Amino acid sequence: MQLSYGSAGATVDVSLLIRQRLSELDLGQKDLAVSAQVTESYISQLLARKKAPPAPGRTDIYEKLERVLRLPNGELSRLAEVQRQLELKKKVAQPPRPLFKDCRELILCKCDPESRDEVRRIFEKEPFGELERMVTQKILDVAQAVAREELRNEAWLRSLAEHDGRTYEQVRVAMLEFLDTDVFQVSTENCVLCLYPMIDSWDIDLRSFGMEVVLNRRLGPGGVKRFEFVERSPEQPLDIEPGFEQFLRDALLSGDATEEEIEFLRRLKFNGRRPSALYYYRELQSLRDPLHFPRPPSDGGTP
Repeated sequence: MQLSYGSAGATVDVSLLIRQRLSELDLGQKDLAVSAQVTESYISQLLARKKAPPAPGRTDIYEKLERVLRLPNGELSRLAEVQRQLELKKKVAQPPRPLFKDCRELILCKCDPESRDEVRRIFEKEPFGELERMVTQKILDVAQAVAREELRNEAWLRSLAEHDGRTYEQVRVAMLEFLDTDVFQVSTENCVLCLYPMIDSWDIDLRSFGMEVVLNRRLGPGGVKRFEFVERSPEQPLDIEPGFEQFLRDALLSGDATEEEIEFLRRLKFNGRRPSALYYYRELQSLRDPLHFPRPPSDGGTP
C-alpha cells in the first residue's frame, strides 16, 4: 500500500497522519474511538497533541487504529517511536520532579501500618529520594505487569469498571495511559484509577530493603510479589584449564558436545589439581549417562 504523507519536507507525526487518513476516508473521531475501544475524548486529545502517543510496546491501540485507517501494519507504531525519542531528548536534561503529594499519600496509605510512619518520615525528609523512587518503581512494576497481562481481557476490564463506577471505554483509556507512564511521570489520576485499586497493600524491611506487594484479590487471582536485594561479589573471569583446552581442540573427544555441556565443563573447579583432556571426555559421558541423571517417569506411563 503506497501512502503520501503531506507536503515535501513536512514533519509527520502520529496525530497528523491520523487526521490525514480520517479526512481521506471520510471518517470521524467517533469511528476511531469505537474501533480502538476508547473514549472519544481520548482520541480528541491525542489528535490535538494534548496527549503524547503511547509507547508502542505498552499498548494495543495502534493495531486497532491501523485497521480502521487502512494503514500498513506497524506504521503508527514506527511514527510513535520516532516522536517519543524526540521528546525524550528534550526531557533528558531535566531533573526528576517529586511525586505529586496526592500520589505519595495514596502509596503510603497502602503501606503496612507498622511501617508507615517510619517510611513517611523518610519520604518527607528526602522527597523523591532513593527509597521513595525504589518503592514507587516496584509498586508500579507490579501493577503495570497486571495491567499489561489483562489489557485484552474484556471481562477483567469490565470488572474493574464496575468496581470503580466507570465505563469500559474509560477503563481502557486509563489502562493505556497507566501503561505508558513511569516513575518520573506517574500522575494522581494514574494512582487513583489504576494503581490504587490493583494494590491491596505493601511493606518494606528498611534494613534489607526487601519488599512485599499484595495484589487485590477482588480484581483477579491476586497474589504476593516479593523483592529481595542480595549482595554479590563480582564474578571473576574463569581460568581455562590446559586439559580443557586440549579437550576442545580434539574433535574426537569434544566434537559432538553441546554449548550447554561445554559451559558446564568449563565451570568445573579443582582446587589446584590439573585434569587431563581425557577427564573432561569421561565427565561428558557421565553427564549424558541416564543412570546418573534419570528422567522422572511421565504421569501414567512406564518409567
